[in-house]
Amino acid sequence: MPYFFHQPWFLCISSLLVSTVSAGVEVSLSLSAPSSAPKVSPNLLSFSIEQDRWTDWSGTTSRNQFLYNALDNLKTLTGAPPNIRIGADSEDHTNFNPNVEFSETIFPAISTTVPYPEAKNITVGDGFYQTAQFLPSGTHVTWGVNFGQKNLTAAFLEARSIAKAFSSSAMKDAGVILDFVEIGNEADLYVNNGARPSNWTPVNYTQEWIVFANNVSKTVGISSTSHTKFLVGGFAGSSHSTTGFSPQAIYAAGILNSAPGAFITSFSEHRYSGSFCQGSGGLLQDLMTKNTIRGNLSVFTPDIAETRKRGLDYVLGETNSYACHGAPGVSNAAGAALWTLDYTLYASQLEISHVFFHEGVGYKYNLIQPAELTRSILNGSTLGEPMAPHVQPQYYAAIIIGEALGDSGQTQAVELSIDNSRIAGYAFYEEGVLVRAVLINSQAYLKAQTTPRSSIHLDLDFSGNGQPPTAIQVKRLAIGHADDDSGLTWGGQTYETSDARVQGELEIETIQVSSGLDIAETEVVLLSFNF
Repeated sequence: MPYFFHQPWFLCISSLLVSTVSAGVEVSLSLSAPSSAPKVSPNLLSFSIEQDRWTDWSGTTSRNQFLYNALDNLKTLTGAPPNIRIGADSEDHTNFNPNVEFSETIFPAISTTVPYPEAKNITVGDGFYQTAQFLPSGTHVTWGVNFGQKNLTAAFLEARSIAKAFSSSAMKDAGVILDFVEIGNEADLYVNNGARPSNWTPVNYTQEWIVFANNVSKTVGISSTSHTKFLVGGFAGSSHSTTGFSPQAIYAAGILNSAPGAFITSFSEHRYSGSFCQGSGGLLQDLMTKNTIRGNLSVFTPDIAETRKRGLDYVLGETNSYACHGAPGVSNAAGAALWTLDYTLYASQLEISHVFFHEGVGYKYNLIQPAELTRSILNGSTLGEPMAPHVQPQYYAAIIIGEALGDSGQTQAVELSIDNSRIAGYAFYEEGVLVRAVLINSQAYLKAQTTPRSSIHLDLDFSGNGQPPTAIQVKRLAIGHADDDSGLTWGGQTYETSDARVQGELEIETIQVSSGLDIAETEVVLLSFNF
């Protein structure tokens, strides 16, 4: 059936059920940026794309207008499009053939758990890499080369084609920039998938990486003066020590002291909140929970500190809700938008500079479905009618983050200390002055619930030098139920359109600070302060 678009009557009916308000929770905001408030990149939320179907995202001879629009929406808000990483699992199953125009792929059989599996073999030609020219101007790209098959020739040929594409006049005219080359994907799992022997260690990884990187650096022209550098790691997990795969282990093995290691400027970690690979999903409320989000990210604090100490950047180079493309009814649900919002903003507080949400055609946890689908993303069953390209609930989190950050390029953000297990919040500052805040109620309100939807009253308090605001503009993310998979509105508007462009009449409330505000279960509000 055609994709379900916004139905405003549904949300109006749902709002009638919001009838119980709990006692007030104090939200204290500093009028000036705390000294500890980090500056946040305008493309904090970025995308990792599974390489096997890359041209379904980009287009081949012309751009995929739906994807372009979805990315351009974010660029319009922040002044910078999301960064794009292309590679992942199929990166290590890719070979090059100059006689292939774009790509040729071989896929395994589908299953109910993984309806859209990664290709087990992909062969690409020059045109494959050249299609990055269809991304929005100003897009910064990371591209992966094959390391898993331990085929230096494959890595060399891919790297040469990448260099050819990004040095072309078409790519330069498009304003698309190659930031990083990544060698291999989740090499710490190679001993599990048979790509390396069981006694393969971080020392072996480092030694092999240096050989490949020496070759790739010469092929691509990576040097101390080049813009393009190496992104290292891309591990699926971390031992947080020198005894297993981790940044600490490869730094101790001397990777940064090698000739190509001097061109490493960033470490990448991969992180999922759980796994659906064996068909057992997690609960939506568990995913959304404030303490769970913080626990899933704060474990990397020692890795981040060690990386930053060495003058390197630290990114989540691949992440999303549940591994193996997500859990049905969870990863594709509206509640996942709240998880994405809190997860991404909290990452910024840990000095994680970019959070690359993994996407693949037909994956359950996508923010964007860029191509027509003929089978269900939930169980692989054949659809009665093809489903057109569309955005999924998590996309609204990207929009909210974009609006919260604004287009100054210098915005600082700080997590608010709120004494409530379900309410999270962040304040945003431009030139050191409070301008906006995001508040999240992560209590899941589900379709099966028969009790009225509750809300929490928030009392706002301001501290520090300066005149506090007297009025606040409020914009709300309206969600029928946490387990809905469509029908969200942001300030009364929808992005669930045929071209990914926003539609609908904008709805913004103006309230007095002294009145405070209510925030319902499974709701987000953006506050803009009038001084």
